[in-house]
Amino acid sequence: MSSVRGNGADTPAETGSRRTLDDLPLTAFHRRLTVYSAGGPFLDGFVLGIIGVALTQLTPAWHLSGAWQGVLGASALIGLFAGGLLGGYVTDRIGRTVMYTLDLLLVAICSVAQFFATGPVMLLAFRFVLGIAIGADYPIATSLLAEFAPRRKRGSLLGWLTAMWAAGNAAAYLVGEGLKHLGPDAWRWMLLSPAVFAILLVLARWGTPESPRWLAARGRVDEARAALHKVFGPDAELEDLPEEPEPVRFRTLISGNYLRRTVFVALFWTCSILPIYAIYAFGPALLAALGLDGPGLANFGDASIGLLFLIGCVAATLVANRFSRRGLLIAPFAVATAALFALGFFPHAAVPVVATLFAVYAIAIGGPTIMQWIYPNELFPTEVRATAVGVGTSVSRIGAAVGTFLTPLLLASAGIGVTMLIAAVVSTVGVVVSVVMAPETRDQSLAEASGR
Repeated sequence: MSSVRGNGADTPAETGSRRTLDDLPLTAFHRRLTVYSAGGPFLDGFVLGIIGVALTQLTPAWHLSGAWQGVLGASALIGLFAGGLLGGYVTDRIGRTVMYTLDLLLVAICSVAQFFATGPVMLLAFRFVLGIAIGADYPIATSLLAEFAPRRKRGSLLGWLTAMWAAGNAAAYLVGEGLKHLGPDAWRWMLLSPAVFAILLVLARWGTPESPRWLAARGRVDEARAALHKVFGPDAELEDLPEEPEPVRFRTLISGNYLRRTVFVALFWTCSILPIYAIYAFGPALLAALGLDGPGLANFGDASIGLLFLIGCVAATLVANRFSRRGLLIAPFAVATAALFALGFFPHAAVPVVATLFAVYAIAIGGPTIMQWIYPNELFPTEVRATAVGVGTSVSRIGAAVGTFLTPLLLASAGIGVTMLIAAVVSTVGVVVSVVMAPETRDQSLAEASGR
């Protein structure tokens, strides 16, 4: 498998003229780096999806209570909280590429360990550590890609990473459907399956060059130029060389202008992701109304839910470089919120109406979803970029864990309508925050967007 090393084919066409990293043309290197970086979100969606299928066997086999089912389902999300914080900070301290492969090795090890779990406590521990590893990959992979990406393509390249989460989630249900025929212990093979993807990604990522921006921010300017020239040729240059190395300080995120940006990222990210998990819970009820809950159809139906979200993310990614950042966030966010209110007020409308509202929400939420990784990578400087993404990941996963745990309880006690209305109110908060706080960063260099 090829690595993400530079070669002659990646050299800018404009030989003889010096081009900054932000203004380089899109190359084969950028495309490979995008594909390999997207492996982390794919694994996240896959790991969170495959446990749902595995629990259909584990619940009767281990006599799991509803509380244990909820805890096991949310355990990786809790690990994501710790992994985002830890992975982001460590990545800013020691570099992007070291962590770029180590975290996926941990994913593979934990996936294999799940195969040998003998009870819920052991499985809970393995899935918590698995979540840490996956959570760490978000700030690692997204910051590395953002720091190599040209400004006019940065939005779409980061958007593809988000789209791969939905692809991984849909793939999990299909893989689970295929593996469940292996017998009563098929759940072990389901939980082992992420190791295959993780190992392939480790091999693909091996040899990825260090971020020139990170090297320069650490005062290693000569190494930064060497890495840049190795990938893009001798005509490539960094435009924002620091006068002196900038230390990695967590307090940067909660001081001055960056405090406002940190609050904005945490709030809009959380408010956009929490209703998604409520919709995933609402999906099976919709599928039942459509008569798609029979034997052999449930997992394929759940995969169709993931497919709708994937379509929304892909659609937003395809237009990410043509619309303002604020426009791509606010307008679709408002449409998605309106669809949630309609689902809440009319939960028992005719099936075609409910299905249409469901599709409108899934497609519209693609805009806010891809902005979850575009904004934090653009709004913060190199020395704390991964830390900022990690904070956004961690805070939002608290919301995701809450949504995963509470939605079944709300459905049982209050019904689908009230559940959707609560999701709509949360989404409304996200829209208001976005209107008031979202900055415009389209076509800006990373130095300009981050205020450096």
